[in-house]
Amino acid sequence: MTESRAQLTKAQIRLLVLLGLSVLINYIDRGNLSIAAPLLKSELNLRPDQMGLLLSSFFWTYALCQPLAGWLVDRFDVSWVLAGGFALWSLATASTGLVTGFTVLLLVRLVLGVGESVAYPSYAKLFQRYFPEAQKGRANSVIAAGSGFGSAFGALGGGILVASFGWRPFFVVVGLATLLWLVPWLRWRPRGEATAAYAQQSSPSLWEIFRQRSAWGTFLGLMCSNYILYFMITWLPSYLNSERNFSLQKTGLVTGSAFLAMACSALVAGWTADRWLASGASPTRVRKSFVAFGVFGSSLCVSASVVLSAEWAVGALILGGMFYGVLSATVWAISQTLAGSAAVGRWIGFKNFFGNIAGMVAPWITGVIVQRTGHFYWAFVLTGCIGLLSAFFWLVVVGRVQPVQWSASGVALEPAL
Repeated sequence: MTESRAQLTKAQIRLLVLLGLSVLINYIDRGNLSIAAPLLKSELNLRPDQMGLLLSSFFWTYALCQPLAGWLVDRFDVSWVLAGGFALWSLATASTGLVTGFTVLLLVRLVLGVGESVAYPSYAKLFQRYFPEAQKGRANSVIAAGSGFGSAFGALGGGILVASFGWRPFFVVVGLATLLWLVPWLRWRPRGEATAAYAQQSSPSLWEIFRQRSAWGTFLGLMCSNYILYFMITWLPSYLNSERNFSLQKTGLVTGSAFLAMACSALVAGWTADRWLASGASPTRVRKSFVAFGVFGSSLCVSASVVLSAEWAVGALILGGMFYGVLSATVWAISQTLAGSAAVGRWIGFKNFFGNIAGMVAPWITGVIVQRTGHFYWAFVLTGCIGLLSAFFWLVVVGRVQPVQWSASGVALEPAL
């Protein structure tokens, strides 16, 4: 059996299961504030612009800490970096249920962003280290699916739990319960007991990374495509509740269904991409085809939903989630291939920094638009336009999807899984 058709080993599957659970928890924790927003807004007497500020505040520290997180996973044991970040963000989630005012809630959301900042650089480092090109589609699809399932659970289960028990118990119980993930992770984390020789280029400088046109294509492409995702995570529940007059339970059902469609389509896309690569297609053709399909479909469906009837809008939002799943299963594999093991931590760190500028901007801009216009129409139009802009960066600015040849190379030992 050739490497392109190699099956995942038991150790790889175990690693993917744990990482998939971690990103599921990650997205539950980052998106649960939007589920609780209607009740929290009323209890704490928050204005729309304050709510927008809270929804975006997580992304300030999350984005700003990305370069540091990328450096940490390139410099230290990535499994311990991920464990430390996980513990911090779980405790921040639990603390959210104890706050009594806007200022403290803002501070807790900032701490949550610091903790979660290590996640994607860690995933990228682990995938580049332990999964060859022909397995990256499946590996990254697990992370994309985990983000979708996490958002879906937060919307579906979270909506029911918040409506039944209140928002404070929801945050406390979820935050403390998810700390249990650390038990299997500390037991089965990759330790590198064995080694395998491989050709590795020397670590490039940041300047060398920034000189790559494709690096800027991935940075700006993720920033624009993420605008769609963060608009949906932060404001879609409030839109459905206030403008479509959906109940809290129905809001959770629709939002959760969109993210569930995202998760399922990501898994299918990752498997299909690996099969296509195994047939002999180039990574450039495979990755860019999936990006184009996902970005155009998600942008058009999400923006069109605002002018459709309630029934058709629900269908468009779910379809938009499906298209976004195809996109999200692909964009990380592109950067991992381009950067290589020598630069993947810092490349992904800066990519996620730019990508999460959308998380800083989208909730705030949406809040301002809603406060000034009284509805969500122009917020949806803007989201669709920014999503379409990402196609230019992914398809035109990003060049061939193949490892960048850095300035010097040598032979090193890489820990085996």
